[in-house]
Order: sequence, then C-alpha cells, then structure tokens
Amino acid sequence: MNPDLARLQPYPFERLRSLLQGIKPPSDRTPVALQIGEPKHPTPPLILEALTAHLNGLAVYPLTQGLAELRRAIADWMMQRFRPVNGGALVIDPERQILPVNGTREALFAVAQAVVNRSRDPLVLMPNPCYQIYEGAALLAGARPYYLPCRSEQGFVPDFASVADAIWERCQLLYLCSPGNPTGAVLGRGVLAQLIELAERYGFVIAADECYSELYQDEAMPPPGLLQVAAELGNTEFKHCLVFHSLSKRSNAPGLRSGFVAGDAGLIAEFLRYRTYHGSAMPPPIQYASLAAWRDESHVQENRALYRQKFAAVKEILDPVLPIDIPAGGFFLWLKTPIADTEFARALYAEEHVTVLPGRFLSRLVNGEDPGANRVRLALVPALATCSEAAWRMRALIERLGRAGA
Repeated sequence: MNPDLARLQPYPFERLRSLLQGIKPPSDRTPVALQIGEPKHPTPPLILEALTAHLNGLAVYPLTQGLAELRRAIADWMMQRFRPVNGGALVIDPERQILPVNGTREALFAVAQAVVNRSRDPLVLMPNPCYQIYEGAALLAGARPYYLPCRSEQGFVPDFASVADAIWERCQLLYLCSPGNPTGAVLGRGVLAQLIELAERYGFVIAADECYSELYQDEAMPPPGLLQVAAELGNTEFKHCLVFHSLSKRSNAPGLRSGFVAGDAGLIAEFLRYRTYHGSAMPPPIQYASLAAWRDESHVQENRALYRQKFAAVKEILDPVLPIDIPAGGFFLWLKTPIADTEFARALYAEEHVTVLPGRFLSRLVNGEDPGANRVRLALVPALATCSEAAWRMRALIERLGRAGA
C-alpha cells in the first residue's frame, strides 16, 4: 500500500460519529442536521430538463477536455461575473484556459498530485481551519502541509504576513478558499494581489477554491476572484493562478458533481494531461446540464436571497445569548461556544437533537494554537423554518448552560 495513506487523518464526519456514539437524543425532537454543507434548496428545473434531454449521450465516451459549448459557456460566465473593476476586460480562452471537472473536490485533490515535485522537500500552504481535502492532497502528493491560522482578530483571513521567506521558497502550492469554509471570510483585492506577486516571485501555484463565490450578502459587492485581480494587475495570462468553481453550492446540484478549473494555460495543459490518464471525463448528460446552469443567473439570485433570510432569522434568535456577525459569504456560521466545542456539540445533540460540527474537527493544533477550538460550524442548508427551530433549541441550551454556570 502507499505508505502516505497512513498519514491521512480521520475525516471530520468520522470523528463526529465517534463523538456522538452512544448518545440517545430526545425522541420527541425532530432531528436537525447542520453539520454537512450539502445544499437542500431544490435543484433548478432547467438543470434537470437538460440532464434528461441528453441521456442518449451515455452511449459515447466523453472527452476529458469536455464539450466546446460547455467551455464557451463557462468562459462567458467568468468574463461577465469577474469583470475587472479598473475598466479592463477579463479574457478567457475556452480552448486553453478552461477544464471541466467532476466537482471541485476531486479537482482540488488532483491538482496537488500534478503540481507537487516531491523531490524538493515541498510545502503546501493552506488555511487553518480548512477543507480537509487540501491536507490530504498535500500528504498524498508527498508534501508537508503548512497551516496558516485564521483568527477572529484578523477577520479570519489567513495570517500570510507571518510566513517567512524560507517558507515561501519551499512552497509549491497555496490553497485559498474565498469565501472561506468554515469562516465565510472573503479575501480582498489587496490580499489577492499580494499573493499573486508572491507566486510570481517564488514560483508556486495558487489554487483558489471559489466554490462559495456566488453566495454573498451584498448584491453590490460580490467577492472578487483570483483571475479577476490578476487581470487588474496586468497578469492577463494568469501565470501561477488556478481557480476552482462548482455548481454544487451555486446551483443546488451537489449530486451533479460538476465544476471547472480555469487559469494559467500552461498549468491547464499539464493538468489535462494528468487527467487524461486519471480517467475523469465528465459524462455528456452532466455536461449539458452544466451548460444550462452556467447560462442562467436568476436561480442563483434566488438562492442567495434564501440564505440571507436564514442568516437574518438565526441571528435574531441567537443574538441575545450569543452575538453573531453574519459572514460576508458562504452559508456557514462559525460560532464561538460557551464551553468546549466538542462538549457543546455533544450537549446540543443529546438535549436538543441538533447536530453541528465541532470546530477542532476542521482545524489543526500548531505551536500550541488551535483556531477551531471552542467554535462550531453550522451549515444553514435546511429550510428557513428548520434553521429557525434549530436556533431556538441552541438558544435554550445556551441559556441552561448560563444558569448552570451562574
């Protein structure tokens, strides 16, 4: 067996099952699951219609590069959504700078296998806490993960300023996530510009996970994208830059397993070569369903409105006992807990039949600091009424804990 498999840590939900094992929640309470970021809003009919209309495509082998029409639709969406604010244009070549993938999860993992040169004592930098795929990808590529703490006093933006030159010199791949999972923090233009300059100076690749980019609070201020900022800086070839987008969150289609990678044409060409051997071409019916999704924005706007309603409702309920700052993007709440996060999650499940994810299951203890300790992640993916009910139950638990500690 590959010895690097032994370096992988248990997945957060495996740890959560162990944490809750043996607990019998109250049977008179309907279970509420807020631990998994799986969208529950209906998948738009236009996606389903396109999918079923092209089922005859199952009779042919798909190309790894995908349909030209799909790549064109993705490029058109990118150029419209991420127009530079300085009056320039974002120009994406669908032939050289777009690659459809089977969801961002597998592509974010695979890119490390294609990029990392394990003979050079490589580092892969990533936020802490983060999506654990980044860590697993680094380990199985033969690299060492290097964790960048995301602290509340810095708006949960990774602490890039603390990274020494010697670390940047060994860095081969930097994972970003904006809006962040689990924090919802958005990386501003200044931060992205600084990182692009560092990538040019030290020669590492930036892999920007932008799967939550279409979920944000202010319609007038969508989160900036890495390629958008690169174009604003004059890096119109997007050197060292790759972005990863998905239909899972944007279009409520997690089961479609559809996304794309875009950016540096040289990196895309090498990644395509890797994926040709990897055998990961997207089935034609899914490609046509994806094409329909990327060409429509109305369902995405409706999606954002639903999440805003849930954030507002949960904040109103919890604010009196646990003040909440609504994140700029995403659909997670990253809440500070009145007791240890693991104990809070156990108590909430045992007493209120609500499941949340302890923050330390998403983070790593480094130099005595664990940015996920005493926080929990709530995925506001169920219906508004269900999220509100969960918030009331959480409030009741917090009030009981307050009385017990008084």
